[in-house]
Amino acid sequence: MPTFSELGVQKDFIKALKELEIKTPTDIQEQTIPVLLKSPTDFIGLAQTGTGKTAAYGLPILHQIDTSINQVQALILAPTRELVQQIKKQLFKFTKYSENKIFAEGVYGGEKIEKQISALRRTTHIIIATPGRLLDLIERSDVNIKNVKTLVLDEADEMLSMGFKEDLNNILKHNTSKRHTWLFSATMPEEIQHIIKTYMSPNAVKVEVNKEDLVNANITHQYISTHIKEKFNILVTVLGRRPNERGIIFCRTKAGTKDLTEKLIDEGFSVGALEGDMQQKERDKVMRAFKNGSLQVLVSTDVSARGIDVNNLSFVIHHQLPEQLEYYTHRSGRTARAGNTGYSIALIIPGEMQKILDIQKALNIQIKETII
Repeated sequence: MPTFSELGVQKDFIKALKELEIKTPTDIQEQTIPVLLKSPTDFIGLAQTGTGKTAAYGLPILHQIDTSINQVQALILAPTRELVQQIKKQLFKFTKYSENKIFAEGVYGGEKIEKQISALRRTTHIIIATPGRLLDLIERSDVNIKNVKTLVLDEADEMLSMGFKEDLNNILKHNTSKRHTWLFSATMPEEIQHIIKTYMSPNAVKVEVNKEDLVNANITHQYISTHIKEKFNILVTVLGRRPNERGIIFCRTKAGTKDLTEKLIDEGFSVGALEGDMQQKERDKVMRAFKNGSLQVLVSTDVSARGIDVNNLSFVIHHQLPEQLEYYTHRSGRTARAGNTGYSIALIIPGEMQKILDIQKALNIQIKETII
C-alpha cells in the first residue's frame, strides 16, 4: 500500500491527514491523487459514496491553488447543502498546517443569499456549491468563474436525479476552454454520459474502483418476507433487536415517512423524519440530532437522504423497495462507510421477490432471507 507521501501529497497536508486519523489511502485516493497531481487533465472517477472521494479530488485541488492570486480558482458542485458543508469542513481541516492560507466558501439554497455574497467578497480561492444557488450568483454577477481552472462534479448522478440537469448545463457552458472537469459518480446513467461527451475531453482519464462491486462489499444484504399488515410489527422487532445501533429507514413517499415516524415515536423509539416538505431549519435540526447521536434512527425518502454522510451507521432498512435500481445502491451505501461493516435489510411483501432477484443480478450481490 503506498503512503500519501508516495502519492505526491505535500508534507503539510499529510500532517493534517494524520491528525484526522487518515493514514492509508483508499483505493480511489491511490488511483486518483497521482493522476490529478501530475498533469492537467479531465477526469472521470467511478466510486461509491463513503470511499474517500473528497480527499481524492480535494488534495490535488489544494495543491493547485496559487494563494498569491485573489481569484476563484476551483469550483466544486455537490447535490445538497449538507454535502457542501461537509466538503468545506474537510478542505478546511486538510489545510490546518498550510503555510499560505487557502480560503474556501460554501454556497447553497436555504440561507440568505446576501450573507453568502458578503462572504464571497472576501478572498475566496475555492467555491463549493449546489448548482441552483451558484447559478443565481453567476447570473447576478456576484460570482466570477472565468478564472476557474478546475470544476469538480461530486456525486454527479445524484445531482441529475435531483433535477439539476439544466443548471449543470448552464454552469458547464461557462469558460469551457480554460478549465478541466473532474466528474465523480457512483453510477453511469445516460445523462452522465451525455455530460462527458459534451463538456469533457475524449482523452479524459477514467478510474473505476471495485468495478465488480457496484455495492460496497462490507454490506450484508438481507430480506424479510412479510405482509403489509405485519410490516410495522416486523420493523418494531428488527429495531428492538438493535437497541444501541444507528441506521436509516427508507420510505417511498413523504406521507409514508411522516406516518411511520409518528408510529415509531409512539412505540418509544428515538426516531426523526427527513422529507421534502420540511423547512431547511427543521431539516438541519434533525440532522444535528442524528449526527450527535441524540436521535438513533432516521426515517427518510430517497431524495431527502441525498448527501447524508454519517459514519458508524450499522443498518439501512428498506421499508419499501426503491422504484429504481440505482436508489438501492445509494440507500445501501449509507451504511458500512469508511471501512466499517453494515446491514441492508429489505422488508418485502408477496409479489416482490422478482425485484429482489433483479437487484441481485444487476448489482452482482447476494440478498439472503432472514427469519424474524
